[in-house]
Amino acid sequence: MAQKNIRKAGGRMMSFGQINEMKKQRTRLGGVDPTFLVVVLILLGVGILMMFSASYAIAINEGKDGYFYAVRQAVFAGIGLVAMMVMSFVDYRIFQKGWVALAAYVGSVLMLILVLLVGTDLGTGCKRWINLGFTTFQPSELAKFAVVILFAYAIDKNYDNMKKAKIGVIPFMLMLGIIAALLMKQPHLSCTILICLIGVVLMFVGGARVWHLLIAGLLAVAAVVGLVIYKTNEEGYSYFGQRLSTWLHPFDSTDLASTWQSRQSLIAIGSGGVFGLGLGESRQKYLYLPEAENDFVFAVVCEELGLVGAITVILLFVMLVVQGFHIASSAKDRFGMLITIGFTLQIGLQAFINMSVVSGLVPNTGISLPFFSYGGTALIMQLMQMGIVLNVSRQRYAAVSSAPPPKAVVSEPIVRNEA
Repeated sequence: MAQKNIRKAGGRMMSFGQINEMKKQRTRLGGVDPTFLVVVLILLGVGILMMFSASYAIAINEGKDGYFYAVRQAVFAGIGLVAMMVMSFVDYRIFQKGWVALAAYVGSVLMLILVLLVGTDLGTGCKRWINLGFTTFQPSELAKFAVVILFAYAIDKNYDNMKKAKIGVIPFMLMLGIIAALLMKQPHLSCTILICLIGVVLMFVGGARVWHLLIAGLLAVAAVVGLVIYKTNEEGYSYFGQRLSTWLHPFDSTDLASTWQSRQSLIAIGSGGVFGLGLGESRQKYLYLPEAENDFVFAVVCEELGLVGAITVILLFVMLVVQGFHIASSAKDRFGMLITIGFTLQIGLQAFINMSVVSGLVPNTGISLPFFSYGGTALIMQLMQMGIVLNVSRQRYAAVSSAPPPKAVVSEPIVRNEA
């Protein structure tokens, strides 16, 4: 009898080995990458717990319930988890449509313009939020998402010509320039740096020439530095010069106003030691450390959980980045690879910059720690983007069905001639 090792599945010819692999993968949490999902959930859980610990005293001092910030963050997390679950099932290639990518970019530009017109500073001296009444919205979070989507779309469409500067660098730098100019008007230097780094990495991965990127990068850095120097004495920009001048010697400066946050952060880190003071036992969060629930929540992590806890959090972010890049490396198309790299890199770079600021490695730039810092817009957007990465991981498991079918192996019947 003739036997075949090929059968039809979903209209395509597949080997039994491929079919068994697909069945095995689809039983893993619905087909998504389990390691990536678990790391995201652990970071979210630990982040909410530490944000609650860091914000308890601040909430009481403001006349609110001690659970105020924690409850709101939990609500934002719930919305974000729903968004993550939905996006893990929605085919990520919906963003591969030109009008969707362009709409996201144009929408983010309009929102960045709107925040300059009607935005609020929330006491920071920088217009970065739009007050919606029941909460605030930060357009820069939408800009991060839009840049990744538009860059991935444009690189995918022009991949064969990315080595040409007029196609692979100049248009992308112009798109980045518009976003960067609007962010610097707020001003928001840290977000500007983050978005530009993500854009440059995507261009590099997309095939742009290194020396083209180096020239463009040097020009961009020169422009930002020149702007900072030129605007240093203007209202809203003067803090650039203050932070740079007090960064290296925060305890030697007599300017307490500009060094207070850095001082208290370093004191918190040093107080934690190896194993920390214990969960909820931070002393600096009792109104010594400004923004303890937001940009400087990692200092509270170090104080309460010590070096061991800090390294654990760092390793969790490293695991997320490594696993995200692994998903990108096995994505079934270039667009999926690029958006996965972009979203993963956003979380990794933002976490690195925040921890560097908190520990005094770089000047204070005012950037939040993903999944830990208080903020609804950021948390929801971050979880939604993780859902898109999970969808890429789900699609890569199904990608085997689109592979060219192997040749059928047919056992020919033996014909005997009997006398």
